[in-house]
Amino acid sequence: MISQPHTKYQRFAGVSLPDRQWPNNHITHPPIWMSTDLRDGNQALIDPMSIETKLRFFKQLVAIGFKQIEVGFPSASDIDFNFVRLLIENNHIPDDVTIEVLVQARYDLIERTVESVRGAKHAILHMYNPLAPAFREIVYKTNKAGVKDIALQGTTWVKSLTEQAPEVKWTYQYSPEVFSSTEIEFAKEVCDAVVEIWQPNIDNKIIINLPATVEMNTPNTYADQIEWMHRHLNQREHIILSVHPHNDRGTAVAAAELAIMAGADRVEGCLFGNGERTGNVDLVTLAMNLYTQGVHPQLDFSNIDQVRKLVEECNQLPVHPRHPYAGELVFTAFSGSHQDAIKKGLAIQKPDEIWQVPYLPIDPADLGRSYDAVVRVNSQSGKGGVSFLLDRQAGLQLPRKLQIEFSRIVQQHNDSSGKEMSASDIVALFEATYLTQSDWIEYTQSQIKTVEDNQQQVDIQLVHNGSSVNISGVGNGPIDAAANAIQSFIGEPLEIVDYHEHAIGEGSGVSAVCYLELKTNNNSSRFGVAKDNNIMTAAIKAMLSGIHRKVAEIADVA
Repeated sequence: MISQPHTKYQRFAGVSLPDRQWPNNHITHPPIWMSTDLRDGNQALIDPMSIETKLRFFKQLVAIGFKQIEVGFPSASDIDFNFVRLLIENNHIPDDVTIEVLVQARYDLIERTVESVRGAKHAILHMYNPLAPAFREIVYKTNKAGVKDIALQGTTWVKSLTEQAPEVKWTYQYSPEVFSSTEIEFAKEVCDAVVEIWQPNIDNKIIINLPATVEMNTPNTYADQIEWMHRHLNQREHIILSVHPHNDRGTAVAAAELAIMAGADRVEGCLFGNGERTGNVDLVTLAMNLYTQGVHPQLDFSNIDQVRKLVEECNQLPVHPRHPYAGELVFTAFSGSHQDAIKKGLAIQKPDEIWQVPYLPIDPADLGRSYDAVVRVNSQSGKGGVSFLLDRQAGLQLPRKLQIEFSRIVQQHNDSSGKEMSASDIVALFEATYLTQSDWIEYTQSQIKTVEDNQQQVDIQLVHNGSSVNISGVGNGPIDAAANAIQSFIGEPLEIVDYHEHAIGEGSGVSAVCYLELKTNNNSSRFGVAKDNNIMTAAIKAMLSGIHRKVAEIADVA
């Protein structure tokens, strides 16, 4: 990088529009969507798609709901020409879908393009030519009159040649290429002249497409340009005003949104933003941004993972894991505070109420995403994420203090491994820590009976160091009685600090899970956990789980 960039690059001077209206506007309905994945996106691939691959992609675009699809540049490629013919001759184009084909302003190329579309019910013929100063001076070595003549002559040829294929309902689209860097008055002058030749009407409008072939400045400058054209173009009522934003500055989505607010009717782009250089505007992000504002985009991304995988296969390019809405990690939280907020939000979110889950601007289920990947656990995670995954994966609803206790165990495991833990890993660690009976002491069976003064007696049969042991205790209730029995067995005071239980499963397969916080000899407390078909049995096993953990901790220290 040079130390004085202003000596090499100059600031872009946008159109003067002091009374701009777009900042006060809101997007209340979706634009007309036009996918250029099979043309602009395809020409940007290292290995362009085969006919078979393009057909798979086309069918996916139709399934998503695109009504306008640019299918190729048939005058420039035999594959594209043959693909267009395949679509038409094999009846792959639904009646409500219009294909679009691109062509330069040359008679032979227009003639070949019209030939490729013969027999289609509807077609958009998209002609372009550059108007911008750099193209006039460097590429064409001509002046404004020269590039304007190219546009007018090309439009005349399109009008004449399409009239020779009356079986097709033609729509004409004209793009003044690099509109973003063309003098605004000159762009209007050429577009007005093109419209005058074509003679559109209210029932057969012309598409004037204003491409930000290169992003020149912040998105608001593009919005100003679009609003200026929207307000000044002749025969505006007969024009579909279209935009085609590229992403050179990384702001194509914002530019497209502001352009719609500024008067654009239509947006051209690609799924996930594929395209030349930095790519075209990302139609998935643009559409889903509308959805999060309560506006249905009329595109269906209910199975976003399937769409992403197909596009990755066809383009042979990965979609970034942090891509908005579709990335593998976009709904994933590793941070403990994020996980805790998400867990609490999902716990109270009701299906028929406004979505208000912290950190999740959209319900992953709306895109066919499960909640399994919403929270993932690594060394940065906390109790909220761990307890969320235990609940989702195994139905274990840990009390708060047990969440804290077990999250420390998970943290130690993560610190030692340095790797992420999956939900199944966390469940396995929990079971190994709390639910696995020890060889030192093992529950066999128990009985409860009422004795004097309505007290309860619990008789418990254990296996201790390989030998059968019978213990007994009396208390005000079965839990108290069982605690007294175990207290006598271990020879030290046993206090139950807290008790929680809940059911897992349904019908005949239901089990009880018991969480007991225990304290012995007035030492720090620890939890015991157990699961059984009988709630009392689960409580006894939970006490033994806690005692076993204490013995194991003492052995580790020793």
